[in-house]
Amino acid sequence: FRKPVIVFEGIEGSGKTLHVNHLTKYLKKKKIKFIKLREPGGSFTSEKIRKVILSNKSNFHKVTDLLLYLAARNENLENLIKKNYGKKLILLDRFVDSTLAYQHYGMNINYQFINLINNFLIKKIKINLTFLNLVNNKNLRIRLSKRKNLNRYDRFKLNFYKKVQKGYIKISNKNRNKYIIIDSNKPISLNKLKVIEEVDKLIK
Repeated sequence: FRKPVIVFEGIEGSGKTLHVNHLTKYLKKKKIKFIKLREPGGSFTSEKIRKVILSNKSNFHKVTDLLLYLAARNENLENLIKKNYGKKLILLDRFVDSTLAYQHYGMNINYQFINLINNFLIKKIKINLTFLNLVNNKNLRIRLSKRKNLNRYDRFKLNFYKKVQKGYIKISNKNRNKYIIIDSNKPISLNKLKVIEEVDKLIK
């Protein structure tokens, strides 16, 4: 078995976490060793940072937000990802593309600045495959309206999510062979199969 790094990306309500969880069950059944992390969050210290970032009481400047996300990422990289890289399959619910999509394309923070820190943190870690989950406005509205606990990042205007999703598409277009687009407006069952098929191809 190969031990790739697989990332799930997409805006709120795009179904990425659902697919991460489904894939987790599949890997357990197959007895494939893996670690699963979410961003922000993951390691013990990163989860503490997550609480602060996503709290509805928080009201950080956008650059402070960016630096907190990167701090949480660094904790994961130093404590979990680097130790398991090449030894176990690594599943990430959000990673570097989220920072570019939200903080650059969504909030207009300088692209080079974000890239510089990301590259400094990640060094030799390579992402083998990214599933980009896309959702239309109608489904985004419906899915967010069903969430009982909305965090700070669930409360932006629709226009913001549109900008972020366009940003994701631009990022994926630069390196198409490492991205699989999941149209999350299609039936979940079809998309679940597609994810499993693509992961099987990658690990065999």
